[in-house]
Amino acid sequence: MELPQEQRLASTGSITGGRILVVDDVPSNIHMLSNILRDDHEIIFATNGPDAVRMAKEKKPDLILLDIMLPEMDGYQICCILRELPDTRDIPIIFVSALGEEKDEARGLEMGAIDYFVKPLSPPIVRARVRNHIEFKRQRDLLRDMSQVDGLTGLPNKRRADDALASEWRRCQRSGSPISIFMVSLDQFKEYNLSHGHLKGDDCLRKVARTIAGYLCRPGDMAARYDGKVFIAILPDTELEGAIQLAEQARSAVEALSIPYPLPDNDEHSVTISCGVSTCVPSLDMMPFQLISRAKEQLEMAKNNGRNCVEGNELFG
Repeated sequence: MELPQEQRLASTGSITGGRILVVDDVPSNIHMLSNILRDDHEIIFATNGPDAVRMAKEKKPDLILLDIMLPEMDGYQICCILRELPDTRDIPIIFVSALGEEKDEARGLEMGAIDYFVKPLSPPIVRARVRNHIEFKRQRDLLRDMSQVDGLTGLPNKRRADDALASEWRRCQRSGSPISIFMVSLDQFKEYNLSHGHLKGDDCLRKVARTIAGYLCRPGDMAARYDGKVFIAILPDTELEGAIQLAEQARSAVEALSIPYPLPDNDEHSVTISCGVSTCVPSLDMMPFQLISRAKEQLEMAKNNGRNCVEGNELFG
């Protein structure tokens, strides 16, 4: 029995479930699992360890059904690799094996699998347990996403930004690409809150957040609320000049909002922001916090230079 070249098996009906990666070197086993699950799920497959790891990283399945007895790299080794990679460590894994002794099942669960299916399989039981595991994963993902969103602005929060920066840092480190960030602070925002009240202050923060985020359009770019009145923009594959240009566009757009801000001199002013930009090509002896520290230094320089401006500098390892 041959398998299709594109490593995806056709599904029937409408897909209401998840994406499942089946890893097995026996075509008949892959077809059997596909026949059981394809009415409700998208089925993709791999027949060896390297392909399984690659597809897990690229396709981000909701669940992996993993055979143990595989050539070159067995299921236990694949499981260990997937559990160590940041992009795949949260994908639930179910071992599917003819090894049905208690010690085999215990070993699989100790390796980090969430379940263990023993062949021969019962289609109704497989369907029910797969459905339950995918539903549980979705609930867990929803809770995780909610914990990483700033409740006021709807932007990612500091925790999410730190995770994203660490992930993009590693990717740029591997590829030798530059990564930039710019940090944004609302000018004299404490005084704005005192004179206008916190409700108007919250509304101001939301407007500024939407404006900054509106200039980050590429996949991988991220705007986040970092701390109180401070925002951060993460720009992978971006040189210093490009990052400064984006920061300047955001600064100009916030000023153009013309959010009124009367000062003690009785002149009409608008809410403005200051920006600090930093760029580097990550090396093995550098850490993301150094890029953040440099951006904070540039932000402080922008404030000292009269506010409502952009300062930037490159960090070298």
